[in-house]
Amino acid sequence: MYSHMLTWMMKVVLVVCSLLRLSSPQSPAPEGVLNCCEGDVLFLVDSSGSVTSYEHARMLSFLSELLLPFSLGKDQVRVGLLQVGTKPRLEFGFDRYITQNGLQGALKNIRPLRGDTNTVDALKMAKEWVLRPRTPDGARESLPRVLVWLTDGIKPGDVIGPMAELRQQGVAVLVVSTGHSNYKVLREVVTPPVENHLHFVDLDDMSIITKDLRDAIIEIIQAERLYVQDVSTNSASLHWRPVLSGLPGYYEIRFGQVHTGGGGSGGGTGTSPSIGGSQYQRLTQPAESNSIKLTGLKPDTTYSVNLIPESNELTFNTLSTTFKTKPEVASPAVVTISDSGQTSVRVSWGPLQPETVTSYYIEYSALPRGNLQVITLDRTQNSTVLRNLQPDTTYLVTVTARHASGKEKAMSVKVCTQEVTPGLADLQLTTVGSDSVQVDWKGSVGGLRGYWLTWEARQSSATGQRSSFYLPPNSLSTRLTHLPPFARVCVSPIYRTARGDGLCCTAQFHSDALGYGFQS
Repeated sequence: MYSHMLTWMMKVVLVVCSLLRLSSPQSPAPEGVLNCCEGDVLFLVDSSGSVTSYEHARMLSFLSELLLPFSLGKDQVRVGLLQVGTKPRLEFGFDRYITQNGLQGALKNIRPLRGDTNTVDALKMAKEWVLRPRTPDGARESLPRVLVWLTDGIKPGDVIGPMAELRQQGVAVLVVSTGHSNYKVLREVVTPPVENHLHFVDLDDMSIITKDLRDAIIEIIQAERLYVQDVSTNSASLHWRPVLSGLPGYYEIRFGQVHTGGGGSGGGTGTSPSIGGSQYQRLTQPAESNSIKLTGLKPDTTYSVNLIPESNELTFNTLSTTFKTKPEVASPAVVTISDSGQTSVRVSWGPLQPETVTSYYIEYSALPRGNLQVITLDRTQNSTVLRNLQPDTTYLVTVTARHASGKEKAMSVKVCTQEVTPGLADLQLTTVGSDSVQVDWKGSVGGLRGYWLTWEARQSSATGQRSSFYLPPNSLSTRLTHLPPFARVCVSPIYRTARGDGLCCTAQFHSDALGYGFQS
């Protein structure tokens, strides 16, 4: 009697110890996991007859510890769980739990299905859930998707094909095996790298892979929640996801220079941010904000930024990033030419730096050996017009900035003035027969390369008839034959770089071929 009672009490003690072990308090969230990620993670948990109640409870306890640090919700991580049995069952979908309390309670209440290991049908359900549209507006369609398969490795079925289809659809597949699984099969179904996404572990030692598996998931679904844009020499824009939207609280922004030294820890680059003591600047932004402009920065300097969401209702981890301002560009960094004419051009330069430049002076001369001309300008000017230049001439223009530091910086460009292109002085048409005209004109001789003559039918009955041809510079007349009535004749002088203004006349033929006229 006594021995039976003792045996019964020992069993009770063992059960209580087992339950205490499974429901032990979870450790606090690891640094950098809260608010780190955005994506969908579906767990495929083996709960067939080959898995004992103890083993099933150990798997769920492992998942509880694995998922505890993640922030859940629409703009965070969404979790689903599908059990494998004779008839696979979705325990909860992605939109079911948005708080850790709800998720942790659900994991404690899940019961095993028993029966056969029908992984093939379970994968069909998994494919349907993990690939279905996430939101009506498609806002989450570009987010990463992960399938984590927990199996004891006993008779999983033909899983290679279905898993390959999931991977082809962009789903990352990770596997945790607690039994004597076929390594070759599991190696083939996981998403590379295999060493990070395939784990073999004893049920009682699952906690040793918790961090590695969590890090692998984070690597896939990690969201860029703090980033820098519009970086200049002295400013930058900081942007983040408004995780405090709808909550009481504020954002604290701390930023400071990163100093380089030989005593850096962690075997890294030897850099450490000056986010501490009095060496950082502190700013605050309201809960609904998602950006801020950092000003007063130094050129060519690396900065570290910490964004700390503060709220009494939820805990968020600190987000950090680094960026480097652009190096200061001393003026002039660019010189441009515009409004080029025959005797003048406009010269512009930049950037305008009145705080560091005392004056500008512009030197210009005709190439190859023209007289040097100099203009001095105020530090607030970044443009001037050079006048009284020679037409069709190449000039070398140099813009020099005198800086307050005593240094000078210069930049030179070549510019060409336009050549003089006189127009045609006179154009006359003289009738020769009933459909021909003698064309005479007066043009300039200097720089002339020839003439371009065009005639075009103007009457509706002959619309589309047109002819053009070139005449040498010594030509001052030509005869056109077989012209349609009211043909429009135009002559333009041709120069090296452009065509000068031409003149046009309309030929008017009369039936008696005695009276002809023209109009300009």
